[in-house]
Amino acid sequence: MTLALALGVAGCVVGPDYQRPAPPAGVELPAFKEGDLWRPASPTVIDLQAEWWKAYGDAQLDALVAQANQANPTLAQAEAQYRQAQALVAGARSAFFPTVGLGASAGRARNIDSGAASLGNSHAWSLNASWEPDLWGGVRRDVEAAGASAQASAADLAAARLAVQAAVVNNYIQLRLTEEQQALYANTIEGYQKSLALTQAQHRAGVATGADVALAQNTLASAQAQAVDLDLTRRQLEHALAVLMGQTPAAFTLPAAPLQAALPAIPPGLPSQLLERRPDIAAAERRVAEANARIGVAKAAWFPNLILSASGGYQGTGFGPWFSAPGRVWALGAALAGVLFDGGARDARLEQARAGLDAAAAGYRQTVLAGFQEVEDNLAALGDLARERVAQDEAARAARESLRVLLAQYRAGTAPYTSVVTAQALALTADRTVLQLRARQFAASVALIKAIGGGWDASQLPPPDARAAASTSTDSSHE
Repeated sequence: MTLALALGVAGCVVGPDYQRPAPPAGVELPAFKEGDLWRPASPTVIDLQAEWWKAYGDAQLDALVAQANQANPTLAQAEAQYRQAQALVAGARSAFFPTVGLGASAGRARNIDSGAASLGNSHAWSLNASWEPDLWGGVRRDVEAAGASAQASAADLAAARLAVQAAVVNNYIQLRLTEEQQALYANTIEGYQKSLALTQAQHRAGVATGADVALAQNTLASAQAQAVDLDLTRRQLEHALAVLMGQTPAAFTLPAAPLQAALPAIPPGLPSQLLERRPDIAAAERRVAEANARIGVAKAAWFPNLILSASGGYQGTGFGPWFSAPGRVWALGAALAGVLFDGGARDARLEQARAGLDAAAAGYRQTVLAGFQEVEDNLAALGDLARERVAQDEAARAARESLRVLLAQYRAGTAPYTSVVTAQALALTADRTVLQLRARQFAASVALIKAIGGGWDASQLPPPDARAAASTSTDSSHE
C-alpha cells in the first residue's frame, strides 16, 4: 500500500515550469539600427557555419588559431569546468535510484551464564537497501537545474573559445600592421637621413643655415624614437600571441612577414538571430532555467519525505549454518518524516531561489543588451571607418605629392627648409593614419564577428543529460 501510494504521488512536481524570459524591446525589429552599414568589404564572404577566421585568407593565422584551440590554458580551464558541471548532473540523477549496502561482522566474546563462563563466536552479514521516492519532484527539479547549469557551462566553453580565437586573430593582424608601420618608418628614416645630408651639404655651401641642420636632425631623431616605440608594440603583441598559444614569450617567435589577410564580407542578419548566435546569451538564458528549477527544489523541502528500506542477512555463532533458516534475518520498513518548525529556514531558501531567478533574468536581459550594443557599435565603426579610409587615402596621396614638390623646390633653392619639414611631418602622419585606420577596420571586423557569435549556434548545446553529453565534451576538447 505504501509503495503504491509513493508511486502514485511521484508524478507531482512542485515549482514553476520554465518559461524563457522575454528579451528587451527591439529584438523583433527587422534590422539593426546600423544595418545599412553592413556591406561587403571584399569578395570573400564569411561562412558562419565554418571556421570563421579562414575568411581572412592568411595561412599563418589559420595555424595560430588551430594551435590556440589545442593549447590555450583558458580553454583547458573552461573545458574542465564543463566536465565538473556534467559530473554534477550525474550526481543529481543518482538520487532517483536506491542505495544498496553490504555489511559483515565477526566477534569472539566471553559470557557468564548462571555462574558459568563460556567462550563463543558470533558472525553476521547483511544486505541493506533504501530508497526515497521523488514524491514532490525535488530530485527532478535538481536534475533539471544541474542540466541547465551544464548547458550554461558548455556555452561558457564556446564563449571562451570564441574569445581566444578573436584575440589570436586581432593580435596577429595588429602585429602584421605594426610591421607595416615599421617598414614605413624605415623608409621615412632613410629619407630623413638623405634630407639631413643634403641640408648639411647646403650649410657647408652657405645656402642653408645652422637652424636648418638642427631642424633636420630633430626630425630624424623624432622619427627614430617613434620607430623604437613601434618595436615595443610589436614585441608586446608577439608576447600576447605566445600566451594565447599556451607558451612563454621566450619559447615563441613569429618571423616578420607581409599581411595576407583581407577584410571579409559579413552576411547581414536579423536582431533576433543574435539570441541564438552568441554563446554568452545562451549561457545567460540557461542560468535562468537553472534558477527557475531551484525554486522547485526549495519548495519540495516543505513536504514530508518517505524512505522505504529493506534488509536481509544472517546472525549466528559459526560459519557453517550461515544460510540455515534459524539464522536468517530480514526487515522491511517505511518512514515518513517532515519538518514542523525550522525558524524560517525553508522560507529563506525559497525567497533566495526566487531572488536568484529575478537576478538571472535581469542578467540575461543585460547580456542581450550588451550584445546588441557590440553589434551596433562595430557595424557603425565598419561603415564610418570605410568612409574615413577613402578620405585619408586621398589625404596621404596629396601629402606625398606636396613633399615631392617641396623637396624639388628646396634642392633648387626656391623653398625654405621649414616648408620641407612641415611636408615631411604631414606625409608621415597621413601614411601612418592610413595604416592605423586599416588596423581599426580589422579590429572592428573581428569584434563584429565575435559579437554575432562567430560560427557558433545555440543548437550546438549538448543535451542536459550528462551521459549523452560526455562524447560532446570529449570532442570539443580536441577542436
